[in-house]
Amino acid sequence: MRWRSRSPAETRAAAAALARAVGPAGGVIVLEGPLGAGKTVFAKGLAEGLGLDPDGVASPTFVIASEYPAPDGRRLVHVDAYRVESEAELEAAGLLDWLVPRTLVAVEWGDRVRSALPADRLELRLEPGDAATRTLHLDATGPDSRAVLERFASARRAVEAGARDTPPARH
Repeated sequence: MRWRSRSPAETRAAAAALARAVGPAGGVIVLEGPLGAGKTVFAKGLAEGLGLDPDGVASPTFVIASEYPAPDGRRLVHVDAYRVESEAELEAAGLLDWLVPRTLVAVEWGDRVRSALPADRLELRLEPGDAATRTLHLDATGPDSRAVLERFASARRAVEAGARDTPPARH
């Protein structure tokens, strides 16, 4: 699935919708892209979709991972694998404890540790364009992640259809 985001707010809204599509089962989302592509903005949107304050989410570059408990008992684990040098280092940071039901794991720079992650996951590539524009590519690598991708695509289609059917606001 591919779409264009025209602002950080749109990127965050898409991430919130994706977190809702993941549902209570949890899962893993690999976030790829160059510095400044919007990976942390996307993680903030995931937090928002879980009912968390997105402003409380920061890139965990130096601590490797930060955990955020959601009001409904789920949690977000935000991982930054930029400085991770091995699968063993990621496991020592808590990887196996994160891969449990009701946990959404967002892994920035996840392409660096792909072999340590579950085979069934979502992979999001963010490509910066001009100004605040981003192109987002979302792929599923297994049956559970394909089901999430379909729920997310359905939600996006419904939002887009509603936007087309809504008359312009009057000032």
